[in-house]
Formats: sequence, structure tokens, C-alpha cells
Amino acid sequence: MTVFAFTFYLFAISTLIGGLFTVVSRNPVHSVLWLILAFLSSAGLFVMLGAEFVAMLLIIVYVGAVAVLFLFVVMMLDIDFAALKAEMTKYLPLALLIGVVIIMQLALALGVWGFADGVDGRLAAPSGDMDNTRALGLLIYDKYIMLFQLAGLILLVAMIGAIVLTLRHRVDVKRQNVMEQMSRDPAMAMELRDVKPGQGL
Repeated sequence: MTVFAFTFYLFAISTLIGGLFTVVSRNPVHSVLWLILAFLSSAGLFVMLGAEFVAMLLIIVYVGAVAVLFLFVVMMLDIDFAALKAEMTKYLPLALLIGVVIIMQLALALGVWGFADGVDGRLAAPSGDMDNTRALGLLIYDKYIMLFQLAGLILLVAMIGAIVLTLRHRVDVKRQNVMEQMSRDPAMAMELRDVKPGQGL
């Protein structure tokens, strides 16, 4: 067995084990840690495929942001996971049915899977000495720069819309009025009192 094959099987087995224990772990903190292992192993597989950009993206975005966010949320929120799992067991038959349907659809799709003609030429890098990260950057910021900027604008509008839709002004919460604080007169805001000895305020 070559080093490449050994590394591939190592990453593949750790990815499968991480995904399995993410689902079956009883402790949600352990589930998030197994999920991080699955992400890191998947990044290793992408590096072996020559997709370094996707591997680094997987580590930076999913491991560095999403998984750590999940971990902090799970650790900070005081949730009764035993009661939550008891509620989820009621929907177990429906979940199993949906899972079987998805597996059947994947089997049907993979059964007729085939590669088109000229796939090797399309997967090759634009030039022999250019790595795929540089080639992807030149493709995004040169040929598809307008679509890339429009996608970023759509995401910005979606983020602003989510903030506007979820923003609620409660009347029972005391809010800070910056302009009122800046425009107040110090002479009107402060009162001097002559306190006699032995007398409190």
C-alpha cells in the first residue's frame, strides 16, 4: 500500500467515524467535537484531490466559525437535552421514512452516474505551473467579477433584511438617547445641595 492510499483511507475512515459519532453522541458538546474532526478529515481529502482552496475554506469557515459557534452556543445555553431528545423520539418514524427515501434517491442518481466527454480537459488547470487557488481567483475576479459582486450584494441585502425583520423595539426596555445626552445642559443636569453636618441626603 502506498503512502497516498494509506493517507486516503486514514482521512476517509476518520471522516466516516466523525460523522457517525456526530449523530449518535449523547452529549452535544462531544457531537460538535466529532463534527470538527469530520470537517478536518474532509479538508485533508480535498487537499489530496488538489483542491487546496476548498480545503482551506472548509477549515476557516466551517471549523473556525460555524463549528466553534455551535460549540459556544451549546456550552453557554442551559438546555435540557434529555427532554429535547424525548420530544424528538416522537418523530423518529417519520425521520426514518425520509432517510430511506433520500437513500433511494441517491442510489438512483449514482446508478446512472457517468462522466461527459472531455472531462479531463475541463478539470485540468489553465496552465501547467498554476495552482488551482490562483486559477480560481483569476476566474472569479476576472471573468465572473460582475456575478461575484452581485452575489455579495444579494447576501448583504439578505443580511440587512434579516436584521430588520427580527428587530423588535420593546417599550419596557430603557434605551440610550445619544443626542439627548449630548445636548443636555450641565447646569440643569446637576444640583448642588448644602448638607448640614450629621445630616444625610
